[in-house]
Amino acid sequence: MKKIEAIIKPCKLDEVKEVLPEIVIEGIPVAEARGFCRQKRHAELYRGAE
Repeated sequence: MKKIEAIIKPCKLDEVKEVLPEIVIEGIPVAEARGFCRQKRHAELYRGAE
């Protein structure tokens, strides 16, 4: 068993769903993702260094 994660445009979802049965994938969970690089940059600190 393998896990595949893909981020696709909402307009392409129907095309992807049509192809999946051809490669023997019967179901998929779908979640809406929002925000694409429009968040303010957040600096991570690790042991006092940015």
